[in-house]
Amino acid sequence: MRHVVVVSDMKTGRDGDFLITHALGSCLGLAIYDPVAKVGGLLHAMLPLSKINKDKAKANPHMFVDTGVPVLFKTLYDMGAVKKRLIVKAAGCGNPLGKNEMFKIGERNHTLLKKLLWKNNVLLTAEDVGGTKSRTVRFDVSTGQVIISSAGEESEL
Repeated sequence: MRHVVVVSDMKTGRDGDFLITHALGSCLGLAIYDPVAKVGGLLHAMLPLSKINKDKAKANPHMFVDTGVPVLFKTLYDMGAVKKRLIVKAAGCGNPLGKNEMFKIGERNHTLLKKLLWKNNVLLTAEDVGGTKSRTVRFDVSTGQVIISSAGEESEL
């Protein structure tokens, strides 16, 4: 089954599912896969810190990196994933407006992700982050394959 992950959303799947998210600019796209349990998930988080709006974070934790990432991990653990087997890949976290982007949302999203993973002893397997390009992420939960599309080009992450 194909599931589209919109901005501030998260979807999980099992063997046979296909997850996709579009238009990752400064947002974080995080794909996590357990090859033994054949479960995976994809998060499209917009902003780094939930403290800017606790009500929105409570209503939709997927909007923020600091709340969305833990929810994705917990959901996958509940589906049978095991921490030591996880393959974790990140995309996005760019500066679509160029180096003059005042708030540096993409950079802050990436920094916070790395801090969260480090604190929880999880390694980032691969990443395609930064720059000014928009990315689409396609994640095949059957195989764990993550394909990044940008400006008419595709590459495996």
